[in-house]
Amino acid sequence: MTDTPSATAMPSTPPSVLWRVLTVFLPFALAYFLSYLYRTVNAVIADDLTASLGFTAAGLGFLTSAYFIAFGLFQAPLGLLLDRFGPRRVEAVLLLVAASGAAIFAMGDDLATLALGRALIGMGVSACLMAALTANVMWWPAERLPTINGLFIACGGLGAVFATTPVRALLTVTDWRGLFLGLAVATVAAAVFLAFMVPERRPTSAAGTATLGTMLRGTAAVFSSRVFWRLAPAAAAVQGAFTAYISLWAGPWLRDVDGLDRLGVATHLQYAAIAMVAGYASFGMISDLARRWGLTPLAVQMTGMTLAVAVQAALVLGLPLPPALAWSLYTFLSTASVMSYSILSQGFPAELAGRVVTAVNLLMFVVAFTLQSAIGALIGTYPATESGGYAAEGHRMALLCVVALQVAALAWQFWPRRKA
Repeated sequence: MTDTPSATAMPSTPPSVLWRVLTVFLPFALAYFLSYLYRTVNAVIADDLTASLGFTAAGLGFLTSAYFIAFGLFQAPLGLLLDRFGPRRVEAVLLLVAASGAAIFAMGDDLATLALGRALIGMGVSACLMAALTANVMWWPAERLPTINGLFIACGGLGAVFATTPVRALLTVTDWRGLFLGLAVATVAAAVFLAFMVPERRPTSAAGTATLGTMLRGTAAVFSSRVFWRLAPAAAAVQGAFTAYISLWAGPWLRDVDGLDRLGVATHLQYAAIAMVAGYASFGMISDLARRWGLTPLAVQMTGMTLAVAVQAALVLGLPLPPALAWSLYTFLSTASVMSYSILSQGFPAELAGRVVTAVNLLMFVVAFTLQSAIGALIGTYPATESGGYAAEGHRMALLCVVALQVAALAWQFWPRRKA
């Protein structure tokens, strides 16, 4: 994709905050809104898919995780593309891939076709967050990145809010096929808007003209960094587990463990999504305030993630927490994990920004894909209920395994290292 004359030109004077918000922040935020909507909508339409096509728990888990397979596999080349061609061009093209996937999903009649559509959606929206984070490194001061990134992810989180009761309301006038056809049209519109609105800007380094070999060596430098492997696993475990639940298994849990009907499930997922948006918006600000008391962003992140695991442990133990409170607390606290994007990106040169954030994202989505499929497989080993749901014991055992994984990852980060 080449530059077009209609693309917004970068001003010769330093751009104002308003200019950056209108021409950079909002176009990427719209795309990320759609990305999060795609990611989480299956939690609400799971019953409709099961009723329409007769999927098992394992089949439903695989179908939803196809998104994460494609998303994760594309992260390594995505980092190279972002640093080589810039976030505007890469994301605009990939959004068209997502639109084609939504159309295929809408017309599918079997697991293979729907999984193909879901995989194309995952590949197509794989740049929505990473492109924006890369652009933020280019356009905003480093000390403002935790706040800017948090506000941006909060805007995307509104897609998860829309994927709850608003989607359930839409399903009263259309079915899940009509919903995905509408999403395909909206995604094409977002691609066009982003391509013609966002200004073109490259890193001040030679990343835009670097050879493939040079860029691959930069990628290797990220993955061979001790700092990366100390900080990334805990964030990946917490965010990956959170993604697996909020995008699918939270809905069946609310139905099977808490005994809610379809409207109740959608309503509670909406509460959780609103809490998620609040978390994304506030953790960067909390980090800024915490600096005044000598607390680092890493300390804020670790506190949030540890508390998120504690809430999950309370769910496993069946402590008497109202489900709306428990899931809202869990989603709010889990959002601390995304601070790793800004924390890690500041530890590498700016020309590696795309590869750093995509490396973190790759780990997160490998965990999300693995857990989403494994949870379904484990739940499926327990007898189904008379109402067609899954056994509460299966849900609790699956979440117990997830908690154990996160505890191990947090322990790895907390474990003291010798100074070299």
